[in-house]
Amino acid sequence: MTRVISIFLPTLSTDRVRRRAGDAAPPPETPFILVGRDGRRRIVLAADAAAQAAGLRVGMTVTKALALVRDLVIEDADPAADAAALERLAVWMLQHFAPIVAADPPDGIVIDSTGADHLHGGEAAMLATIVAKLGGVGLRARTAIADTWSVAHALARFDARPSYVSRPGHAATDIAPLPIAALRLVPEGVDSLCVLGFTRVGDLLAQPRAPLALRFGPELGRRLDQAIGQIAEPIEPIRPRELIEVRRTFAEPIGAPETIARSIGRLVGQLCDALEQKGLGARRLDLICHRVDNRVQAVRAGTGLPLRDVKRMTRLLCDKIETIDPGFGIEVMTLTATMAEPLMPKQAVSTLVEEAVPDISDLIDLLANRVGEQKLYRVMPVASDVPERSVRHIPALAPETGADWPGRWPRPPRLLARAEPIDTVALLPDHPPVSFVWRGVRRRVKRADGPERIFGEWWKCDPELAAVRDYFRIEDDAGERYWVFRAGDGEDPLTGSQRWFLHGIFG
Repeated sequence: MTRVISIFLPTLSTDRVRRRAGDAAPPPETPFILVGRDGRRRIVLAADAAAQAAGLRVGMTVTKALALVRDLVIEDADPAADAAALERLAVWMLQHFAPIVAADPPDGIVIDSTGADHLHGGEAAMLATIVAKLGGVGLRARTAIADTWSVAHALARFDARPSYVSRPGHAATDIAPLPIAALRLVPEGVDSLCVLGFTRVGDLLAQPRAPLALRFGPELGRRLDQAIGQIAEPIEPIRPRELIEVRRTFAEPIGAPETIARSIGRLVGQLCDALEQKGLGARRLDLICHRVDNRVQAVRAGTGLPLRDVKRMTRLLCDKIETIDPGFGIEVMTLTATMAEPLMPKQAVSTLVEEAVPDISDLIDLLANRVGEQKLYRVMPVASDVPERSVRHIPALAPETGADWPGRWPRPPRLLARAEPIDTVALLPDHPPVSFVWRGVRRRVKRADGPERIFGEWWKCDPELAAVRDYFRIEDDAGERYWVFRAGDGEDPLTGSQRWFLHGIFG
């Protein structure tokens, strides 16, 4: 089943102007609008969050806006620059999230996420990642995922939640409570429907189509059919000029897996030739299959290092043939190197005494495309005494840096993702426990070594100026060894809560 993501950027234009102005930009709490002309009138074309909170809306006249807000900052809109910024953002989405991405002017992006969400931890996690990454560059966003573009577009703009995940098969139910403006009708049509008493999309879905079409034309019925999935609404993916892409058109539609695999092999060969001419290697491959019913099937494969190996690239793509539904046949296939990096020839082992370095990149690529890049990683040391801050995840094929953890104190091979509280019994407040209860089981301590005192990183925040942890290595009467700590020095409440936690398990 097709799944579509709609991203709504309500303040894209004003955010772009603020970033361009830098230090000269008005403060975020100052209402700010961009204006343009509609005939002889000057109207509001974009408003930031502060202006919207003050009651200003797109389409309002500038005279009325000035009357409502006294200290209003006004600048002329630049629609061409806004469109270019939206296109650049769509290209970035194409490189990082899914093979089929398109701009949805004037303030949105649409993504066909079918088959790509599992690479990002699922649909909800994918939406959360998009919102977080856009927020990191100062862009406010609301997102929604649904079975159709129309429903995702409506939910992203007319539902107050930052992210909305519509359940498969519930498109009509989810869009029914929304106002009829969510159907992307012209304003005059919305006004006419409101005069007749139609306020919600559900009111229209319950009506027979013939009278509606007779009075309002075919556009209303087409929008309703698109919303409930009866009419396909294809997404024309954005394709920047710098992308390296090859294309194959078939005289007769194909559908057999063996035929698709042979076609993929030929496309990969052509793509590798094009990459070699430019001295590049592919980091991300997108295979898009256009079916005869005007629907699109997409497959994405990534590599840890730049790659120009026909056999390996073909295998990565052919491993996902089972996810392609050819329907009544595929008439066009395109293969794109969505991300490419310089790839220079390497000298192979030339003497008998040189040792060949094992190449595991093929295995890493195979696993990463099956389980997702985020689930395959290495850990790298970080200069921090606080255990949970002393490691970070890096790509599996990232180059070695030579960094290592200091060996002054032993560390458990298994460090819990989050320290878990334990109930302890100790002879004295600053002594190790003589017994503790973890996950409902009481364990009697046979041996203990410590404490190893770790102080807070005072430069991060003020509470860490006095924060202390006392770590102990303990062994219970069953021979199992644990790494526990007390949050505090055992006396001063300012140094911590004085509660005990289990943070790691020794082998």
